[in-house]
Amino acid sequence: MRGHELRSSSSCAACKLLKRKCIPTCIFAPYFRSDEPKKFAKVHKVFGASNVSKILTEVPEEQREDTVNSLAYEAEARLRDPVYGCIGAIALLQRKMIELQQDLAVARARLARYTTPAASSCAVLNDLCVGGSPAFSDLAACGDFFDSFSQNSLELNRVGDMGNETK
Repeated sequence: MRGHELRSSSSCAACKLLKRKCIPTCIFAPYFRSDEPKKFAKVHKVFGASNVSKILTEVPEEQREDTVNSLAYEAEARLRDPVYGCIGAIALLQRKMIELQQDLAVARARLARYTTPAASSCAVLNDLCVGGSPAFSDLAACGDFFDSFSQNSLELNRVGDMGNETK
């Protein structure tokens, strides 16, 4: 545990910022090392040193490091977004998750169109054969669609022939 580690003779980041002598039993020393001055500065700016000290004394020692990490994260978020803090980040992530779930539903629906045997070749035709031409056997699976396409083509040929006769 970090609370029991031997530390160098230099003051912790909290005592340096507060301009006081760092005692061996300093509650901040295990969690705000001297090489991380910005971490404590942000926590101090948002919560205040006195409040952080009270929080750390109330929390069991095995949970203090997680508590400090949570305070540091919340302070960073609160400084970036003073109104919403980390709730703003959570809301942003929830909106993104909803968008991605909708995209996934659309992708699954499109995939489902291609997984049914008869519909797959019709879907390929409806999507204008993106990615290559379908095999002739696939066209037969479309049944009525293929037949109506053939009839429409024959009618167009007849209309085209009539236009040529009048000239």
